[in-house]
Amino acid sequence: MTEPTPASEEPAHDPEVLQLAAKVFDLARHGDTDTLAAYVDAGVPVNLTNDRGDSLVMLAAYHGHAATVTALLERGADVDRPNDRGQTPLAGAVFKGESEVVRLLVAHGADPAAGMPSAVDTAAMFARQDMLDLLQGN
Repeated sequence: MTEPTPASEEPAHDPEVLQLAAKVFDLARHGDTDTLAAYVDAGVPVNLTNDRGDSLVMLAAYHGHAATVTALLERGADVDRPNDRGQTPLAGAVFKGESEVVRLLVAHGADPAAGMPSAVDTAAMFARQDMLDLLQGN
């Protein structure tokens, strides 16, 4: 699994909109929960994705920001939304060994079998018994 990347800047789009989108993705990536939540509350789509299909939840989960993930889920983010490679936020958190985020996503209904590879497959692939235990509720 590779690190999710920021939004691309395609010339056909308004540069100010792209700049705002890049800022919002960076807020998720860096765990700036309060500012990101304020943007979402002001109308930024909670399921906004970048040019690789990485959602705000994916970026926050992959980088281990549990409070940011919580804020996004409380605002209706899709817990199982896969990116363009079929990876889910839960698989990303498992790959990075982010146990707190894994617990949080599972508690919010994330499907350990969703995606390709799934969170379960990812844990098995990297021999992460600790992650498998979390996914199985142990």
